[in-house]
Amino acid sequence: MTSTSEPSPASQSHPAFHWLRSHNIASLQLEMHEFEHRRTGARHYHLAADNDENVFLVALRTLPMDSTGVAHILEHTALCGSEKYPVRDPFFMMIRRSLNTFMNAFTSSDCTAYPFASKNRKDFNNLLKVYMDAVFFSNLNELDFAQEGHRLAFSEDSDANSDLVYKGVVYNEMKGAMSSTTARLWQTFSSYLFPTSTYHYNSGGEPSHIPDLSYEQLKRFYETHYHPSNAIFMTYGNIPANELQTSFEELALKRFDRLPMTFSATDEKRYLSPVRVQESFAAEPDEQSTNSTHVVVGWLLGQSMQLDELFRAHLLSAVLLDNSASPLLAVLETSELGKSPSPLCGLEDSNREMSFICGLEGCADDATSAIEQLILSTLEKISEQGVDQRQIEAALHQLELSQREIAGDSYPYGLQLIMAGLSTAVHRGDPIKLLDIEPALSQLREDIKDPDFIPGLVRKLLLNNQHRVTLTLTPDSELATREKNAEAQRLAAIKEQLSDAEREQIIQLNARLAQRQLQQDDPDVLPKVSLQDVPAELPLITSEQHTLHNCPLTWYSQGTNGLVYQQIIVDLPDLEAELLEVLPWYTTCFTELGIGERDYTEVQTWQSAVCGGISCYTSARSAIDNEQEQKAVLVLSSKALADKHAEMTELLFETFFNTRLDENKRISELLEQVNARQQSSITGRGHTMAVSLASSGMSPTAQLSHQFSGLQGIKSLKSFLSAQSGVSITDLLSRFQQIHKRIIKAPRRFLLIGEATHRHDYIDALRNQWQGAPTIDNTQAGLSLAPVRQPVRALWTTNTQVNFCAKAYPTVPGGHADHPVLCVLAGVLRNAYLHRAVREQGGAYGAGADQDAGSASFRFYSYRDPRLSETLHDFDASVDWLLNLTDADHLVEEAILGVISGMDRSVSPSGAARQDYYNSLFGRTREKQMEFRNAVLKTRFADLKRVALKYLKPGNASIGVLSNTEQRAVAEQLGLAVNSI
Repeated sequence: MTSTSEPSPASQSHPAFHWLRSHNIASLQLEMHEFEHRRTGARHYHLAADNDENVFLVALRTLPMDSTGVAHILEHTALCGSEKYPVRDPFFMMIRRSLNTFMNAFTSSDCTAYPFASKNRKDFNNLLKVYMDAVFFSNLNELDFAQEGHRLAFSEDSDANSDLVYKGVVYNEMKGAMSSTTARLWQTFSSYLFPTSTYHYNSGGEPSHIPDLSYEQLKRFYETHYHPSNAIFMTYGNIPANELQTSFEELALKRFDRLPMTFSATDEKRYLSPVRVQESFAAEPDEQSTNSTHVVVGWLLGQSMQLDELFRAHLLSAVLLDNSASPLLAVLETSELGKSPSPLCGLEDSNREMSFICGLEGCADDATSAIEQLILSTLEKISEQGVDQRQIEAALHQLELSQREIAGDSYPYGLQLIMAGLSTAVHRGDPIKLLDIEPALSQLREDIKDPDFIPGLVRKLLLNNQHRVTLTLTPDSELATREKNAEAQRLAAIKEQLSDAEREQIIQLNARLAQRQLQQDDPDVLPKVSLQDVPAELPLITSEQHTLHNCPLTWYSQGTNGLVYQQIIVDLPDLEAELLEVLPWYTTCFTELGIGERDYTEVQTWQSAVCGGISCYTSARSAIDNEQEQKAVLVLSSKALADKHAEMTELLFETFFNTRLDENKRISELLEQVNARQQSSITGRGHTMAVSLASSGMSPTAQLSHQFSGLQGIKSLKSFLSAQSGVSITDLLSRFQQIHKRIIKAPRRFLLIGEATHRHDYIDALRNQWQGAPTIDNTQAGLSLAPVRQPVRALWTTNTQVNFCAKAYPTVPGGHADHPVLCVLAGVLRNAYLHRAVREQGGAYGAGADQDAGSASFRFYSYRDPRLSETLHDFDASVDWLLNLTDADHLVEEAILGVISGMDRSVSPSGAARQDYYNSLFGRTREKQMEFRNAVLKTRFADLKRVALKYLKPGNASIGVLSNTEQRAVAEQLGLAVNSI
């Protein structure tokens, strides 16, 4: 219950703040406090937890009513210098002067947020000073607006007779972002589902609208929206709330009074009858001639801050779409009307009003009516006949499991909790109730006893809801050309109207910006941590070794909040080429099929009822001292609540030995879904693809990565599904069966992670289940890949308006003495040269470098980049710049901090155990890691010059680029082989 008495000592607030309430959330192991700043009305939610990784976030309600990207560009520009820190790049400079475990900023459809996290108290306070000043006292220099947002420039710099072009980081970022068909699908759908409110517009900015934003409009938006009265502060960790509030007050809040206006998203005007619309997306020519249309149907639901409605909508969505046994998803997956369920399927609850969406992709242009009827008839059937009670209970089980799990492997756990409650706080709802879902679960358990509960929700929220939109999004192979021509015509018209004075103004603006970009600011204006603040030791994680029927079993006692994690790890057997090439498809399908007498729908229900799903994947890593040698394993992994452990153990056992590999149609459907996801993800991870391509000739594991999850892997699956590979589904199943026979005989080991009090129960359950398991063939050879060390020079094409460039140089594996030095070198080049040359001057969204132990290569890359050959030249120029430096001790220290910060990045308790286990399995012991850490700390500038001269020789570079077909001529000039996905 929420406390109504005086607050506990832990929740005592600063005098400038008024304590509102405190609430203990046992399932999350924290106490949540709510405060209000007396003068401004700013809210502060503090999640008090026994965790030294403290998290801060300040969010502003930003509600643009156009698609110029004003909130997004402001997010970038606000981080380019402030009152106390008048340097042009404090955000990126602080990344280099910090031991942060997370630093970022983001713009969503209705708010802009600035979060960071650190385990070091001094570092946390340093970052807090910079963030508070950046948000509330930003300088907003016009040149920073020109750099980060948009500007006009002549293609030949000072030649006023050359073509006029648009430049700007956000402009290029959104060109890249909106190249994604999924992004275009969502934005188009939102514009119709929300015809009048802020969600109608592209908060990131439409490339064709971004140039409409003026500098004056940006400043006016800042003056009204970036005010404490419009702010929400959210914090997590063991720093007391009053200590945080003291900083908030002194750093900013005492200088403000309450804003006379209130910002809040408005409810959407409701349609009186369903709407059907058709739009297009830019496509490659092969998409134009095949079934590539998207058809989605969506409804606008109730307010997301109405928590009863929110949890009911979540339950309904889970019942309908959670897995392949769910009634609506089952129909979509098996329908002949499309290749795969739409990536938009599900509940969207971050906006003020929720939406539920479902549909198909890979459809014929004329399939819309049939798909709409399929969805509506399925919902009608559910409303009349109800849903299997097991499905409903399994959906509730999944909600409880997700509530209890202490995550934090992708970004800090505290930040995940904050993000879960942020949207509700933005809409002036109750994030405390949102995070403590135990009462809601209890209520839902009572609600689902009524057989008509789910059918009633289907009728109320969907069938009887007239605010429904059906969108057909068709491929158009000419659209990208028309968009490019429209931009060229717009620029030509602008140029035609320019006076001589205006042309000179454009030249001068770009000249002043170029001069500013070369400006060397004093880094000591900013606070910092030093090498003396670096923890001397890595955290020590202990494990126990047991034997389970002659197989190794490793146990970790970790605080997992009532969850248990179990993995079966198999030494990957040696496979012929024809088997190896389909291995990633085997692992993808393996846990999605039937088991024994049960078909896949029954197994899906079984999984949902007892665990958090099962994943199957392979992991191959090079030997620490030789990139040409490798060790590879296949992993079957799951997690469950403590009382479900024995059932999960049985499920994993049955999956491992008795998975059915005879469900032909199911496997075809799964591969179509995987192909659709892969195709839509290309531009979102384009730099990763380019780097994988560039380094694919450096080592067997790098080549395997390119073939499994890189561009070659995506193309191989696409070719198979289009019947270009010559492999039939029957042939594929035969290969799967051959792989499986070897997997179940291969040497295996077990990993268990859980709380110490359940240790004996978990191990006993595992021992009992595996008693009498088929014997292992210890004579079976492990995977052995042929050595590879050859250059790559290639450009792959896809539907993108920007480029992703990479260069890779052969270097050394992780155990070599030069490896830590090369890691520091990557940080110096990234921080001190590439950021300025490729991002600020070149206009790319990002650029960097890394030293990769697995491929034994040093790799440069750029992300959402308007340039190609110029960026490749900048990679080379960065090395020349370094070799001509004479004094760079501070740059080396910043790079060292970056490497150490990466090593100390936060992980969850279960993630820390997994990380320790696999590091040891692949030879990266704690002792080896400490050797690396100490070598990094001892690196000096002379070491960087030595390794740069030794390894980064232009003639040794491999090149990988992901771009579009218009870059073929550039590829020929650079000697790059051209391939298409």
